[in-house]
Amino acid sequence: MNTFRGVFLTGFLLCLSMLLIAGYFQFIEHLDPCPLCILQRLMVLVAGVFFLLGAIHNPVTTGRRIYGLLVVVSAGIGAVIAGRHVWLQQLPADQVPTCGPGLNFILENFPLSQAIDMVLRGSGECADVMWTFLGLSIPAWTLVAFVLMILAGLSQLFGKHRQPDFI
Repeated sequence: MNTFRGVFLTGFLLCLSMLLIAGYFQFIEHLDPCPLCILQRLMVLVAGVFFLLGAIHNPVTTGRRIYGLLVVVSAGIGAVIAGRHVWLQQLPADQVPTCGPGLNFILENFPLSQAIDMVLRGSGECADVMWTFLGLSIPAWTLVAFVLMILAGLSQLFGKHRQPDFI
């Protein structure tokens, strides 16, 4: 799938799979997401929407670059959040921040800029590693996925473009 539509459809399916897996962990395995997890899900959703819109629209040169940029920015923000989360999980126990209020409480009781700052600082529940696969936690795998999304976006932002394929 070297075509724009193929790359972006694959990106959308990756994002959809990630959200379904997150739902499985939350509703079936009862692993409650911390505020950083919720922000990562939001950025997966945003990137997924850009991937889907790009795949449906299947634009020519300039449009492909715009969609590529939108994916790079949204996945880049997600990668920063996931990187912060992984960093918190690697802290020694005595340096882990104390547990804080939930995301709903923060958003309802603080201005948006202060709420974002509080969430990004992280809290004790964000440092808990609840699941691993091949030695990587959920935020680490999410970081890997964001890097793949960034690479897909960069390939469209800086790659050579052919005429769109019609299917």
